[in-house]
Amino acid sequence: MQVTQTHRKTVVFSSIRRWLDRTEIHNPRVANWLCRLIPSQCPFARDIKLGSDRILLHIPPLCKLNPFYDELMGLRFRALSYLADECHQDITSYI
Repeated sequence: MQVTQTHRKTVVFSSIRRWLDRTEIHNPRVANWLCRLIPSQCPFARDIKLGSDRILLHIPPLCKLNPFYDELMGLRFRALSYLADECHQDITSYI
């Protein structure tokens, strides 16, 4: 039973990854929205400390926790490329 649940999660994640990878951008409003929604870089790791020395908790970079990080970065790149190449929009505010 445990293998079946793991297999289902793998299938669902793979399907979402494929969908994100295949998504094309054809609308400037959607492209702008994606560029605002998806951060340009992975947030840094954090250490939660007690006082100045003792680390209570280490939070890894959030991109390590997101199973779709690479696909979202690809989608953001496609949105930026669409805005720059097709719409001739200045994208420096998104970088």
